Amino acid sequence: MESITGRLLVATPSLIDPNFYRTVVLMIEHDDEGALGVVLNRPLEIPVSDYLEDWESLVAHPSVVFMGGPVQQEVALAVAQGPRDRNNLSALIIHDIQLVDLDLDPADSGFERVRVFSGYAAWAPGQLDDEIADQAWWVFDSTDDDPFVSDAESLWSDVLRRQGGPIAMFATLPDDPGLN
Repeated sequence: MESITGRLLVATPSLIDPNFYRTVVLMIEHDDEGALGVVLNRPLEIPVSDYLEDWESLVAHPSVVFMGGPVQQEVALAVAQGPRDRNNLSALIIHDIQLVDLDLDPADSGFERVRVFSGYAAWAPGQLDDEIADQAWWVFDSTDDDPFVSDAESLWSDVLRRQGGPIAMFATLPDDPGLN
């Protein structure tokens, strides 16, 4: 399957796993060795300043940590938009968005905006490709604003709505269609 690095993985309504129900995942890496991404629409109530005070001024609103996924939630990852970090070998460079080394001095980074995540989502080789083939996920192009939206909880609906056509109708699907 073709790499979807830099694209969005959007959970279809049939994906009921609580870790990924109605999530939007920015794919950081997708190759023969597996896949890795961060969930963009699960803000936590943990201020970034509690752990990374120096980065707070660059964090997009809301300046909280986001639940990046169920894997290694004790690990902080961040994506940023701005000039490319020449020392960063991340596979993700799209819309000038890149994985950030949080040990850098934020004052010297030149980044315009940052989003910090606790944990990440990961798939073994071929696993994500199988899930996409089983229609658990839609794959869409990302925009430069997707990782940094202020109303992250509506991102799932917003991404579906902008696709137009039949997919856009899912944007208004209630959590429990039986109650409709």
